[in-house]
Amino acid sequence: MSQFGAIDKLAVSTIRLLAVDEVAKANSGHPGAPLGMAPAAHVVWSQMNMNPKNPDWINRDRFVLSNGHAVALLYAMLHLTGYDFSIDDLKQFRQLGSKTPGHPEFELPGVEVTTGPLGQGITNAVGMAIAQRNLAATYNKPNFTLSDNFTYVFLGDGCLQEGISSEASSLAGHLKLGNLICIYDDNNITIDGNTEVSFDEDVAKRYEAYGWEVLYVENGNEDLEGIAKAVAQAKKSTDKPTLIKMTTIIGYGSQQQGSHAVHGSPLKPEDIKQLRIKFGFNPDKSFVVPQEVYDFYQTKILNPGVEANKKWNSLFEQYQQKYPELGAELARRLAGKLPANWEKALPVYTPKDSAVATRKLSEIVLQSIHEELPELIGGSADLTPSNLTRWSGAVDFQPPSSKLGDYSGRYIRYGIREHAMGAIMNGISAYGAHYLPYGGTFLNFVSYAAGAVRLSALSGHPIIYVATHDSIGVGEDGPTHQPIETLAHFRALPNTHVWRPADGNETSAAYKVAIESKHTPSIIALTRQNLPHLEGSSIEKAAKGGYVLQDVANPHIILAATGSEVSTSVEAAKLLASQGINARIVSLPDFLAFDRQSEEYRLSVLPDGIPVLSVEVLSTSCWGKYAHQSFGLDRFGASGKAPEVFKSFGFTPEGVAERAAKTVAFYKGQKVISPLRKAF
Repeated sequence: MSQFGAIDKLAVSTIRLLAVDEVAKANSGHPGAPLGMAPAAHVVWSQMNMNPKNPDWINRDRFVLSNGHAVALLYAMLHLTGYDFSIDDLKQFRQLGSKTPGHPEFELPGVEVTTGPLGQGITNAVGMAIAQRNLAATYNKPNFTLSDNFTYVFLGDGCLQEGISSEASSLAGHLKLGNLICIYDDNNITIDGNTEVSFDEDVAKRYEAYGWEVLYVENGNEDLEGIAKAVAQAKKSTDKPTLIKMTTIIGYGSQQQGSHAVHGSPLKPEDIKQLRIKFGFNPDKSFVVPQEVYDFYQTKILNPGVEANKKWNSLFEQYQQKYPELGAELARRLAGKLPANWEKALPVYTPKDSAVATRKLSEIVLQSIHEELPELIGGSADLTPSNLTRWSGAVDFQPPSSKLGDYSGRYIRYGIREHAMGAIMNGISAYGAHYLPYGGTFLNFVSYAAGAVRLSALSGHPIIYVATHDSIGVGEDGPTHQPIETLAHFRALPNTHVWRPADGNETSAAYKVAIESKHTPSIIALTRQNLPHLEGSSIEKAAKGGYVLQDVANPHIILAATGSEVSTSVEAAKLLASQGINARIVSLPDFLAFDRQSEEYRLSVLPDGIPVLSVEVLSTSCWGKYAHQSFGLDRFGASGKAPEVFKSFGFTPEGVAERAAKTVAFYKGQKVISPLRKAF
C-alpha cells in the first residue's frame, strides 16, 4: 500500500499552481521546471529535518536549488511549510524590494545559498556537506549526535554542463560525502532547445566514474513512491554521494509541456486556466492554497521540526555539561563570535627582522592562529608547497578509509579545481558554525574562480583567498602566470577586500580584517620574492587600508604604493631627497578598508595641495580614485629572472624617482585638489 494519498496529490498540485501564478503575476520567470519538479519538492521537503521558525538551526537538513531559475518552486515551498513568506510575498515575485527576487538570495529566510549562475549551487552543496562531516567529526560524541544532517540539491542539465559542477562532483566522490543527495531534473531541455543539440553524454556513467551512487526515477512527474524510495536508498549510502536521475517533462500539464518555450516565459492565461481545471482548482482564482494543504505541511514538517530543534537544544545543554570545553567552543561558534583576544596571536615585526616573502609571512600567520581558531578550515588548489597554506601538523580532511586523514581534518586538498574551491568555500561559510574557510592558488588563477568570487561578495561570505605569486615577481613562469589586470578586476567588485600587503605587519593586518569581517570576502595577494619589514608599518595602521608610512615636512609629492612597490618607493624617496624633492610614502594595502574610513582620515592621508603618484606593477585602471598620475603595467609581463623583469619595466628606485620628479614638475604652480574630492 502506497504511503501517498489524495492529500499528497493535492499538495503537489498546489505547489505547481503557486509557482505558475507567481510567474504569471510577475509576467516574468521560469514555470517549466517547477511544474516538472513539484513532486520531488513535495517528497523531499516532507521528510527533511528543519525548523521553519528557526531557519538557522545548525542541524537542519539543507536544501539547495542549484537550477535557481526554478525559484518560484522554492518560494512556494517556503510559504507552504511555514517560513516567513506570505502569499503577498509570492505575489510580489520579481518586483523591486520584494522578498521574492528572480533567483534565490542567501539573506532570505530558508534560502541556503545564492544561486542562479548554473553549477554554483551544487558546488556550494559540496561545501555544506564537507562542513557537516567536519562538524560531526569534531564535536559528536557517543550518545551525543549533534550533527547528522543531509544536504539535498535540485539541479538540471544546465548545472551538469557547467565545468564547475564536474570539478565539485569529482571531489565529492573522492571525499565519499554520503550526506549529499542530488536530484537531477532530467527533462532534456535548455534555453536553446532539446539537449540533443549540445549534450548527449551519459551523465549516469560519468557520476558512477566519480564514485557516486546513481539511482533512477523514470516518472518524476507522478511517481511519488519512486522518488521516496530513491531518497530513502540515498540516505543509506553513507560512503557515496548520490545522484537521483529523475526523468520529468518540463512544463508538465501545460499546453507547451516538453518544449523549451515553457522554460523561461509565463504561461498564457488560457493555458493557466486549463492547468487549474486539470488539477481540480477553480480556473478563475489564483494563489489558492487549500487549508488541508497548510495543515498537512504543519503536521508533516513544521511541528516535527520545532520538536526536533527542542530536542537538539536539550541534547546540547547536556553535552555542554559533560564536555564543557568543547561545548563552550561550539556555543561560541554558533553565536558567531571569535575567541577573546585571538588577535594577540598575530605576528608583529620590526625593520630589524629579516626580509621575507609575504607568502611565507602568510604561512607564519596561519601557523600562529590555527590553534586559536578551530573554525579555520582551508586548503589549496594543488599548490600547497607554493601557496604555503598548510600549517605544521595539520590533518587533511579525507575519508577515514583513505588513511590519508579524517573528517576532523582542517586542511582540504582541492586538487586543480580553482573555481570549485571558491564555490565550495562559499558553501562551507553558508553552512554556519562560524566556519572561516580559506583557499590558496596563484593570484592569476583566482580569475578562474571569478564566478564564485562574485557570489562571495554578493552573498556576503567572508571567505579568504590566499593568492600568491602576485606580480611579475613570478619571473621565469612568464606572462601566463603574471597577474596584470587581476587586482583591478576584483577591486571593481563591490564588497570585496583586495589586500596587497607590503610587509609582515600588513600581512597580519590583512588576516585580522579578513577574519573579523562578517559579510565581506578577502583576497590577499602575496609575493614570491622577499620583502623588507618597513619602518612605520603596524597592524593597527594597515588595518585601515591606507596610511602614511613615512612622512616629511612640506612634501612635494605623495608616492602611494602597494605590496613590493612600497619598499621600492621608500628607496626612491631617498633618491628624491638628494634632488631636493620631499616625498611622503603612503601604503594602500586595501582600497575597500580605506574607503570605509572617515573622509577626514582619508584626506589626512591624501590631502589637497600635493600631487599623488601611484606605484604598482599591475594595471593602472583602478588608481584614478587616489592618484593624479599612475606608474603601473598596462601590458602583459615577460619571462625572465624577477629582478631583471622589474628592471626592464622601470620598477626600480631610480625608475620611480624619475617619474616622481616628472610629476612634481608637471604640477608645479598648479592648484592641486585631492583625488578624494568628489561632487557627490
